[in-house]
Amino acid sequence: METRQANKFDLQQLAKLFNQYRIFYKQESDIDGAVNFISERLRLNDSYIIIALNDSNAVTGFTQLYPSYSSVSMQRTYILNDLFVDENFRKKGVGEILLNAAKQFANTQNSKGLTLETDCNNPAQHLYERLKWKKDTTVLHYTWMPEYED
Repeated sequence: METRQANKFDLQQLAKLFNQYRIFYKQESDIDGAVNFISERLRLNDSYIIIALNDSNAVTGFTQLYPSYSSVSMQRTYILNDLFVDENFRKKGVGEILLNAAKQFANTQNSKGLTLETDCNNPAQHLYERLKWKKDTTVLHYTWMPEYED
């Protein structure tokens, strides 16, 4: 199993996995939308997508990192927004490989670190904690969306 940054040649395989990721989070299947979204991320280079490949060069999982900044520390940081492993490759270390590749990337960028948000019942929490991710218990996160005004 190897990891590398995704490129335009990975678009179809990656979009298929991205669509499965969205379905996992209770969104309607939209493969055309997934292709467009991932294509735009690759074209604009506004996220860093790491893919895991098996021995046949099939994409088995991905993680997507978005850059942000910490004003307090005056450093770049990354939001690990997406992490998904094809169900046929779960429980085989792919998620751990992707998380370690994300940490390595963050280190090469001299960033403050990585942040992620996950459902309270996501079983991957055990993996995060085993890999020394710390659950934030000192700050609250708030979200605003236009529909909250209704």
